[in-house]
Formats: sequence, structure tokens, C-alpha cells
Amino acid sequence: MGDAEGAAAARELFEQAYGEAPAGVWAAPGRVNLIGEHTDYNAGLCLPIALPHRTYIALKPREDTSVRVVSDVSPDKVAQADLDGLTAGGVDGWAAYPVGVAWALREAGFGQVEGFDAAFTSCVPLGSGLSSSAAMTCSTALALDDVYGLGFGSSDAGRITLINAAIAAENDMAGASTGGLDQNASMRCTPGHALLLDCRPELTPLENVSQQEFDLDKYNLELLVVDTQAPHQLNDGQYAQRRATCEEAAKILGVANLRVTADGISKADDQFQALKETLDALPDETMKKRVRHVVTEIERVRSFVRAFAQGDIKAAGRLFNASHDSLAADYEVTVPELDIAVDVARKNGAYGARMTGGGFGGSIIALVDKGRSREVAQKIADAFAVHGFHQPRALAAVASSSAHRVD
Repeated sequence: MGDAEGAAAARELFEQAYGEAPAGVWAAPGRVNLIGEHTDYNAGLCLPIALPHRTYIALKPREDTSVRVVSDVSPDKVAQADLDGLTAGGVDGWAAYPVGVAWALREAGFGQVEGFDAAFTSCVPLGSGLSSSAAMTCSTALALDDVYGLGFGSSDAGRITLINAAIAAENDMAGASTGGLDQNASMRCTPGHALLLDCRPELTPLENVSQQEFDLDKYNLELLVVDTQAPHQLNDGQYAQRRATCEEAAKILGVANLRVTADGISKADDQFQALKETLDALPDETMKKRVRHVVTEIERVRSFVRAFAQGDIKAAGRLFNASHDSLAADYEVTVPELDIAVDVARKNGAYGARMTGGGFGGSIIALVDKGRSREVAQKIADAFAVHGFHQPRALAAVASSSAHRVD
């Protein structure tokens, strides 16, 4: 959906559900992370782009604390909640995401935020690992910022307040662990660029991102995104378990976070020996594997940025491959659909391929020559048919713009 089509669909759903016109329509994109997986909550580096695929929210403020939300997934079912007296985890189902944003803003001291009616339409595939949840929370945050006059949406630095509300909505209200990569991408990406996001907590909002050129046309490339249709679930404890393991490892190593460890290894004269000594200090094999992934993945982000800037596409592809192999063997977040899709892409001419997102389902990305996406996607579909998997969906990704008002 383009902005005009998305705005019209959201407005129509709003009028159908509530019998009046909305105050406006806002949109926020899903994202693809090029490289840097499970590094965000370890104060590491990641490199997302915004997708042209967006979630659209038609919204109108209310004069009480009631919230009503409806989506195009179930257009005849309006979910309701009340912000008055609401506590973390107090909303069930998908409504926890948008309601959680308003709750988080109020918790942050913005008491002028009250209730609202909203209708959502989206072309971000659900459960695909392309961050449909961040597209929903960020579009809600921008809409509430606008209608309640908070004034944060108009600047990059101001958007951090909205990003924090979106993160709190996911973590505290919906109970889905997220480290902030998705929300930063949805709110801060620019067309034709990847967002190099440095998640060290000591950095200011203006220090923690830089725009890195990601011009596929320049190198006659396409970025193929394949939604494997394997269900993507982050709130079943697996994500939180890995996050807790990393935090425990940092305590054992005597550092604030694993980024400190990664930077120390990166500066060592003998990086291999420095990594070995770090892993030898950890008590069990699972923790060693998790830390090895995080440390090496942070370095891969740096290397990918350099390789792409220099036009060394083969090196960039090798880094994609190494990232996926680490996520499969050391972080153990892949599933057969992801591994097979990656393997088929590699065997059919991709420079590199990897899972993207949190894992346990979702999507893969592959860097291919222009004009090859359809052919590679078909090969993956053929392989899925042989294995009895759901048929995948293929998207073409370009680096797009962040959340904005569309109507």
C-alpha cells in the first residue's frame, strides 16, 4: 500500500467502526535489520533499514480516558481499555500495544495524554520478523504526540521520547521483550540509507545513530526478503532467556554489558586469543555460545558497513552468511524454514543470506544481483513445497522513510 491507499483504508475502517471521521492518519514502517542481531540489548551495533511496508493508524482523541481500537485483521471487533488506574500488563491481546503507548506516555509524565479511538490497517506482514509490532506502537506514538501537542515528533532528538514509550508498551504492557532496534528504525530511518544504531546507554540520542548509504542500485543489487511463514513468537520466553543469559555473562565478566567486552576484544593485538580468554572465564557451554555470537556479531556490523561503502559486495555477502551461521549454531534462534531458505538462496547465486529479526520464525534476507530476486524466491518456494512447509512470501526491500503523518 502506498500512503494514499493506506490512509484511505484506515480512514474508512475508522468511520465504519466509530461513525465519525478521525483527526488524521499517521504511518510507521516495518523494518529489516541488515546485520547486527541480538546486539541491541547488549549495547551493541545494528544496521536496520525502514521498509516501504507500513502500518497506518487513523486516530481521534477523546475527552475521557477510554481507548477503543480496531484493526483490519478483525474489522468487526473493537477492543476497549481504560487508561485510568491502568498498570503494566493490564491489557490482553494485541490492544496492549497501542494502549501501552498511551499508558507509557502518561507514566513518563505526560498527563495531557488521554483516551482515543483508533483504527489500524497494515501491509507489514504479521509474524514475519519485520517488526509489525514496532510499526503499530510507533505510528500510535506519533499520532498521540500530534493530537495531544507533545511536540516530540518533529525532531530526531524529540522522537527518542516517543521511541521510549513504544519500547515500554512492548516490554511492560504487552510482555514482549524488545531492545529498541525496531522502534529506532521505524522512527529514525531515512530513504536510501541504513541506520547504524549504537546502543551504548551512555550515548545521547544524537550520538547513537549515523546514516549509512545503502544504495542497491549503485551496485546493481536487490535485497530479497522472504517471509518464511514460520510463526514468529518472541513472547514465549526464548528471547527473554537469551537476554538474561547475556546479562548474567556480563556480570561474571565484570562489565556493564557485552559491548564493553566486544570493544576490548576488537582492540586486542590477538583478537582470537582475547575471545578465547573471555569465553574461558564463563561457566557453561551455552553461555559461551551466546557471548561468542554477540561479540562476533558486533564486529560483523562494523565490517559490513566498511565493505558496502567500499563496494566489496562479496565481502558483505560473506558477513551475511557468517551472521546467520552464528545465529544458528551459537544463539540457536533459527528454525528449519529459515535455514533451508538461506541455504537455497546461497546455492542459487546470492552473495549472502541470513535470517533477520529475533528468530524462531520470521524472514530471511538475501543480497542478489538485480533481476534475480524472483528466480531465487521461486527456488525457495519449490524447496518449501518439497519439505511440506507453508509457501513463503517474497518482498523487495528498499531503504525507505520513517514514521510520518500521511493525512
